Amino acid sequence: MMDAEDVKKRALVLFPLGFISLAVMFFVPAGTLDYWQAWVYLAILMVPVAFVVAYFLKNDPEFLVRRLKFKEKQAKQRLVIRLSSLVFIVAFLLPGLDRRFGWSSVPAELVLAADAVVFLSYLFIFLVFRENSFAGRTIEVVKGQKVVSTGPYSLIRHPMYLGFILMYAATPIALGSYWALPVFLLVVPLIVLRIQNEEDVLERGLPGYAEYCKKTRYRLVPFIW
Repeated sequence: MMDAEDVKKRALVLFPLGFISLAVMFFVPAGTLDYWQAWVYLAILMVPVAFVVAYFLKNDPEFLVRRLKFKEKQAKQRLVIRLSSLVFIVAFLLPGLDRRFGWSSVPAELVLAADAVVFLSYLFIFLVFRENSFAGRTIEVVKGQKVVSTGPYSLIRHPMYLGFILMYAATPIALGSYWALPVFLLVVPLIVLRIQNEEDVLERGLPGYAEYCKKTRYRLVPFIW
């Protein structure tokens, strides 16, 4: 089990690694560093991430321990992760290729509006994290876990996934690419599959979750699903 110092060390490694990985996927396909949409996107995403990591290191390191667990126990979730990884690789490479070959012409105003959606979506995700310390990366029920039904969880059962969908839907436009949008939208059915399996796990292992589902009817979008 990782302690707070281990979490800090892993965060100090993973944060720059994440930045470098995204930068490579943006600028290598673009064939240039003259890609302002990518620079703005990296700032809009990575600066808030740094603040959020610092916040939880100080206030709730156990949450970061759960977020830094990557090994899924559920076979269905491992399949979803493999498919998601493939989608993300293609999706994050396409905008750079779009920049290189000039396939799209996205107005600067629309790019900046999409950046605002990315930022606000991540802010919403942060609020979800603060509300639910058990919002781990892997699907499992851990010792001491309780049903969270306050804040955004009083409206929908999976607000974190709604935040991620909004963020990923805005990402290709923020990067100046219309062509990457259909690929990013493939995340939606994968998240639906993840939610369905996650609810099976929680109903079996988390006391009170079935009752919470009856009270909070909608999983992802109020009045729709």
